Amino acid sequence: MKILVVEDDKGISDFIIPELKHEGYDTCLAETGRQALEKFESEKPDLILLDIMLPELNGLEVLRRIRAVSTVPVILETARGETIDKINGLNLGADDYIPKPFEIEELLARINALFRRISFAQPKSDTLAYKALTLNLDRMTFTLEDSGEIPVSKTEFLLLRLLVENHGKVLSRSQIIDSIWGKGHFIEENTVDVYVGYLRSKFSDCTKTEYIKTVRGSGYMLD
Repeated sequence: MKILVVEDDKGISDFIIPELKHEGYDTCLAETGRQALEKFESEKPDLILLDIMLPELNGLEVLRRIRAVSTVPVILETARGETIDKINGLNLGADDYIPKPFEIEELLARINALFRRISFAQPKSDTLAYKALTLNLDRMTFTLEDSGEIPVSKTEFLLLRLLVENHGKVLSRSQIIDSIWGKGHFIEENTVDVYVGYLRSKFSDCTKTEYIKTVRGSGYMLD
């Protein structure tokens, strides 16, 4: 697995990269936003660790451009306490974030959790269907009723797949977090609400039917 580290602080990159190599990951480094886009095209990384504060192009703009063409997993490095950066990053399609300063053990845990999610998403068959909803497991897209193919982020797809595979069953936020992010991962429960909102928004473009239902005090279900 190859990880693209996008970081302009040499002290941080010199700390992170040897640790990643020690864990068996291939690495490449970009020190500006433009370099990040170039390395993304040339190196084809399996995951991107992306700092927000970068010269030339900031990390959120880099993320926006990458998400226009790819669902590669992205972990944002955010300033501690900067909630707006976390929200903007999630809205643009980041899969996770880690506040600076961070312990290398936490970073490695988040990276490993994302790679587990990739493994979870590997298709057992080409499609998964429920009523008028069909998931393309190869392309990580879905169609709904008479819609064309609708792209989603990796996290949105994993959430939708989990709901389809458990249709008619109420899933709590903690169950969803354990299934998608992995047990022991410190994801706030309202993150689930954010991604449910993203899916509902895409559903509303295709149908007036409410597929994802909120069960007050319990969680979500597909019905």
